[in-house]
Amino acid sequence: MPVFKLCMKIIQKNLSSMMIYVAVFLAVSTLLSLNSSKVRETGFSQEKTDIAFLSEEDSPLIDGFQAELAKTASFVEVPDETEKLQDALFFRSVSYILRIPKGFTQSFMRGEDVRIEKTTVPNSVSNAYIDLNINQYFNTAALYVKTVPGITQEDLVRHLKADMEINTPVAMKADAQPDTDNGFSEYFFNYLAYALSSVLVLGVSAIMLVFNDRDLSRRNFCSPLSAGKINFQFILANLVFTVACWAVMVGFCFLLDYRNIMTRNTAYLVLNSFVFTLSMSGISFLIGNLLKERGAISAVCNVVSLGPCFISGVFVPQELLNSTVLKIASFTPTYWYVKANNRISSLASFSFSSLSEVYTAMLIEAGFAVAFFAVSMVVGKKKRMSS
Repeated sequence: MPVFKLCMKIIQKNLSSMMIYVAVFLAVSTLLSLNSSKVRETGFSQEKTDIAFLSEEDSPLIDGFQAELAKTASFVEVPDETEKLQDALFFRSVSYILRIPKGFTQSFMRGEDVRIEKTTVPNSVSNAYIDLNINQYFNTAALYVKTVPGITQEDLVRHLKADMEINTPVAMKADAQPDTDNGFSEYFFNYLAYALSSVLVLGVSAIMLVFNDRDLSRRNFCSPLSAGKINFQFILANLVFTVACWAVMVGFCFLLDYRNIMTRNTAYLVLNSFVFTLSMSGISFLIGNLLKERGAISAVCNVVSLGPCFISGVFVPQELLNSTVLKIASFTPTYWYVKANNRISSLASFSFSSLSEVYTAMLIEAGFAVAFFAVSMVVGKKKRMSS
């Protein structure tokens, strides 16, 4: 099998440059994966907000309100001076300054429209809970003042305390969690996209560049080997190289994360990576048919592998990327590969409905592979005809 052996020699000659990508991939993915393991949330507990409570009067209603507010807020002592209050907000010693103006209680008990002064950190989520508590307390108090004429502050506070203690039980029904921690595998397989793309483009392009050389091509057609045998050995060599690259890189995942080898999540991640390998092999064939200079391989390799990885969620999670960027990324197989990985890692049920999104992403990746192979065959035939 002279053609097959020649392909292997070409790969062996370019092995050093490909190993650089593999080594970088292993080092980076291992470090980042270990540091990026997901923490599984199992419950919810509300944290208290630091506030400065300033009251210009002392009354049973305000005391009752402060006692109720203490359930959701921590009171921080801040001198009632403008500059120090501003500093407290700026340095986040407090995120909420609440001031009860003088005469508030009397006006409120008369049913007048009165307001509490507040100064807050903009766009603070925790402050929203404080606003809700304040509104709930005084809206309820206003109902008592309106419907129970002559109610005293002490009675009002007692009724409010009893009302505020009534809580509606809330049950949080989260989706079922995977039996195993797939955080490492998810990050590993996502980073795999970069290294695998680089190695395949470098290897396949190097082989194609040699065989597309006009003189060598003419020499091959004059050889005793038939065109069918030449093509068979050529395709077999590329297939062996592609599968070997995929197997070696996936094998590292088994070595580093051997505890989760036998999970169904890992099995689907491996299957998804194989489909992605086919699509990247198709791109590599196309690039190999288009390139004319050996020096351009590295530049094209960086563009083809790095570009999609940056916009598809390999280096930055898809949740943090702009919707416009994701729309552009959806025209690459890397986007669908990462999307399928993210979905697979979160799966606890493997019914068809749960996997439908994964299958869709894999089909699109396979579609990319078919399209790239078809275009590369057309380009290759045009080249052969012209030579």
